[in-house]
Amino acid sequence: MKFKRAGLITKIVITVLMIYMAISLLDLRAQIDTVQGESQALAAQIAEQRQENQQLAEAIENSDDPEMLESVARSKGYVKPGETLYIDVAN
Repeated sequence: MKFKRAGLITKIVITVLMIYMAISLLDLRAQIDTVQGESQALAAQIAEQRQENQQLAEAIENSDDPEMLESVARSKGYVKPGETLYIDVAN
């Protein structure tokens, strides 16, 4: 059985197809890297949000605690009767 040799046009077409496939593969790899980076960033945001949710849940549980109420009031600038509030304006 005798095989016919591939012609010049066939070789060019195959070469062009291989180049196209290589470029497509590199483009897909770049897209995968981008999506993985976004996924990691979103995972970090989820972890931060869960921590914030946990802190808020603890704040809700302790909302009747007098010490908690006092610390919130002091952070807003409130003082007890007879106390003097000093503000540092040097900063």
